[in-house]
Amino acid sequence: MRVCLASTSPARLMLLRQAGIDPVTLAPDVDEEGVIAAVEAAEGRLLTPSEYVLLLARRKAADVTARLVADDPDFDGLVIGGDSMFVLAGQILGKPYTPEVATARWHEMRGRTGILHSGHSVFRLVPGRAPVEAHASAEAAVTFAGDITDEEIDAYVGTGEPLLVAGAFTVDSLGGPFIDRVDGDPSTVVGMSLSTLRRLVREVGVRWTDTWTSS
Repeated sequence: MRVCLASTSPARLMLLRQAGIDPVTLAPDVDEEGVIAAVEAAEGRLLTPSEYVLLLARRKAADVTARLVADDPDFDGLVIGGDSMFVLAGQILGKPYTPEVATARWHEMRGRTGILHSGHSVFRLVPGRAPVEAHASAEAAVTFAGDITDEEIDAYVGTGEPLLVAGAFTVDSLGGPFIDRVDGDPSTVVGMSLSTLRRLVREVGVRWTDTWTSS
């Protein structure tokens, strides 16, 4: 079973590989801010975090699916798309990009609990047939340690790891020891909920074990 990950996220790629899947990767060509702005303007409201990540996950997977259908009509397999955002006290915390923002985020998150929202989209491609899609969102609550020192925050930010990840933290690398608890599927915090993906893969008519690269 061929699998294409509609993302260049190293964390999502690593997660799938750890789950037995070695996908090809294609970067989706999606204007994320433009998509969200257009939908919110059309509906006259702000999207909820779950709607936000699900919309982008679906658009990313759909973009890559369309390209595969056009450029590789013999592709027989799955396209997986995802998107994530972290929300703390109603505020969306995206990628901080700078050490100053990351440091401020960690001072704000220390001892508190936020929600990681993750959107998922799976397309089943069979040559000569119209693609079939299944989609869903997942959430996980992340509680940060309350005894993190300023020195630990400075050292963590100094590694550069939190600068390019949603919420300015990881659970599967250097940031993990500063997290007290994850309520929900832990893989959701890494980038995708594997349990959610398994259900979606089954919805489009594929056995999860058939996605394993060794099968």
